[in-house]
Amino acid sequence: MVYVTGFRCFRCGRLHKPYEIERLPIPRCECGSAVDAEYDYKSIKKVILRDEFMRTPATHWKYWAFMPVKDLSKCISMGEGSTPLLENKRLSKTGRLLIKYEAVNPTGSFKDRGSALEITKALEFKKKKVALASTGNMGASMAAYAAFAGLKCKVFIPDIVGKEKIMQIKAYGAETILVAGDYSVAMRRAEEFVMSNNDSFLTGDYPWRSEGTKTVGFEIADQLYWHVPDYIVVPVGNGTLIWSIYEAFHELALVGITDKIPRIIGVQVENCAPVADAWENNLKEIIPVKNPKTIATAIACGDPIDGLAALRAIRDSGGFAIKITDNEALLARNLLSCNGIFVEPSGAVAYAGYIKNKLEGTGVCIATGHGLKDMYGLE
Repeated sequence: MVYVTGFRCFRCGRLHKPYEIERLPIPRCECGSAVDAEYDYKSIKKVILRDEFMRTPATHWKYWAFMPVKDLSKCISMGEGSTPLLENKRLSKTGRLLIKYEAVNPTGSFKDRGSALEITKALEFKKKKVALASTGNMGASMAAYAAFAGLKCKVFIPDIVGKEKIMQIKAYGAETILVAGDYSVAMRRAEEFVMSNNDSFLTGDYPWRSEGTKTVGFEIADQLYWHVPDYIVVPVGNGTLIWSIYEAFHELALVGITDKIPRIIGVQVENCAPVADAWENNLKEIIPVKNPKTIATAIACGDPIDGLAALRAIRDSGGFAIKITDNEALLARNLLSCNGIFVEPSGAVAYAGYIKNKLEGTGVCIATGHGLKDMYGLE
């Protein structure tokens, strides 16, 4: 069963019918903006037996009704999701702080959630190959899931990506193409490839990945026994993760499982902060950052695909954006590691934002990627 009723453009607001987006090699609105899936929430509410749903242990595919999946028997899974919500009181400044430790996903990052759905969709559309641009983690994730499903994978990699991540991508048998330039240049190369190879499926921060990534938010509510935290702190690269978490809580409220949405707080590094800049200056558009240079390479997206979505998540939830320095990210990484939670510098960005602000109540920081992926600054 699929409960998607359409895809709405973040910029112009046009509602596209599902087939209008699904038939496109690049699933975007004609105005160039990203689109967001909308669902028949009345029907979802009917099929979810509320007590049974709420008692069932949290797993990625538990939330299938909120994803555009036609045949559950053909879903691709490598055991993604069900990541722990860790509480170490030494890491908390005020109130209660929990760390959503996404590093324990199969390839070491939250990207596996979106990859599971994207590979499922690639098979549904009968594609033979997948292609994408990646700063490392998504490339490794897609390479693994493609290999698991028997698909070929081509990854366009900007020149800022570390050798550990490139080695992981190659280990899964994917073809890697190094691109001179930043993520936006690599993304254009991937899109051009798919446009000229109709047996290929474009993956990355497009609507399918966003819909799969929502399970981070669903799990947080689930693991808190359906209590909504006061705030969630999220690193922002392309903006897909922060929007997906906001959307998850919005949808839970729409079907009556929860009754509020947490404040969504976005964190970017100073040298690549187009979303934070837009929030600070009350802009309606994202002004791209050219050739961003930061040690937080996993979120070095100067022209974020879901930048407008990220901005909406922050504003609509009553949240705010924070800028941190590279050094603050490293200090946060070291503090987490000294307390048993090992993440890469990009994975510590949310916690760095938490340290920089006095946040009251119960909060969650998203720790996105494992420390072994990028050990910058460690001897």
